[in-house]
Amino acid sequence: MYHQITKLKQNCFVYVKQLQKIKRSIFASLFCLPTSLLALMFFLLLSYNGFAVFYVHLPFPSKPQPEPANFSKANLARNSLKKLPSSVMYAVKEDTPSVILKTLLPLLQNPAISMTPINHSVVLKPKKAHGYKTVKRMLSSGDNSKQFSTRIRDFLGNRGCKVRFFMTWISSLKPFGDRESFAIESLFKSHPYACLVIVSNSMDAESGSLVLKPFLDKGFKLIAIKPDFDYIFKDTHAEKWFKGLKKGNVSPGEVSLGQNMSNLLRLALLYKFGGIYMDTDVIVLKRLTKLRNAIGAQSIDLENGNWSRLNNAVLIFDKKHPLLFKFIEEFALTFDGNKWGHNGPYLVSRVVSRVSRTPGFNFTVLPPSAFYPVNWSRIKSLFKGPEGKAHSTWLRKKLEQIKIESFAIHLWNRQSRKIKAESEALSII
Repeated sequence: MYHQITKLKQNCFVYVKQLQKIKRSIFASLFCLPTSLLALMFFLLLSYNGFAVFYVHLPFPSKPQPEPANFSKANLARNSLKKLPSSVMYAVKEDTPSVILKTLLPLLQNPAISMTPINHSVVLKPKKAHGYKTVKRMLSSGDNSKQFSTRIRDFLGNRGCKVRFFMTWISSLKPFGDRESFAIESLFKSHPYACLVIVSNSMDAESGSLVLKPFLDKGFKLIAIKPDFDYIFKDTHAEKWFKGLKKGNVSPGEVSLGQNMSNLLRLALLYKFGGIYMDTDVIVLKRLTKLRNAIGAQSIDLENGNWSRLNNAVLIFDKKHPLLFKFIEEFALTFDGNKWGHNGPYLVSRVVSRVSRTPGFNFTVLPPSAFYPVNWSRIKSLFKGPEGKAHSTWLRKKLEQIKIESFAIHLWNRQSRKIKAESEALSII
């Protein structure tokens, strides 16, 4: 037994000796290889280890095929309330040839419609998308205003109105301040025998009546009435669109629904009653009674003198004017609640561009100096006193131009609301 154990130890010792010889032979062979080849072998070994450790399999879903757009008339009629994708709306640009319309003032022709946003830094700040309950709550206030038709007809019919003005206020009373009151005051200063209808839920209340009391005490004719949307939109393309909105079949989008409702209300009110619509940040400078079926250009192309964009802050139209019908139709068929201005200034620009050559549309496109003498990008300069020679010269010439050429001035509240007018600025008003 002892002899067997001794022999096993001797065999193990011989085996270890052989392994050591093999090890020395391998290392000797490696050191004989070129250094670059040795480094490459180590690099490949490390790469393999790293790949094995950090490799993670992420399955990606297959990309769906886009649905082809169908622009046939039959398809548009069948899906009149279906919102077109934003990519489609940007792709359809209308390049209508310029046309000259008959007008009392210099007419601005129109080139192609530009899709450049009006003011990225201020207006293109989308809010959280409206939920169905929020929309329902916003619109349900109109359900209790079935006296709208009676009240507005009595007001317009029994007051001896020589000219009808309309405003909308689709928000609380809190933002209604001195500037809005100043706008109303300027309206009656230029049109003392006019009638003003303010379509608003918040103004047609006890707190709202206190805001209007100073004007009523002076004998001016004005009234605030809760909107009855069903009545106002009846027998127009807006009727079906509004029903879809209430049922949740139309997405209100991220832009303020109140803003878009105001865009539609002004068109429907003028279509049903006729008259003059003005935003609450428009200051009236001269009588507007000599203007008829007119819309103002916001900007022009300095190279060719054609208008590049219209605006809907001031609208002057007869009852059931065909252009208003087209405006409302465009709103219902192309509504997009995610693009600021798409249902307002861009809308009127698109439609006017298309119907310029169509018989039966008599209207005037007024130059920017009529209602928008100062662009939104420079409105702050109008509120400030002279700041240096260049600004002083610009301010003096601009005020002289407003005196001579402007019927009203849009103050662009989004840009200027928080600015306090200095004594030397706005002296024209």
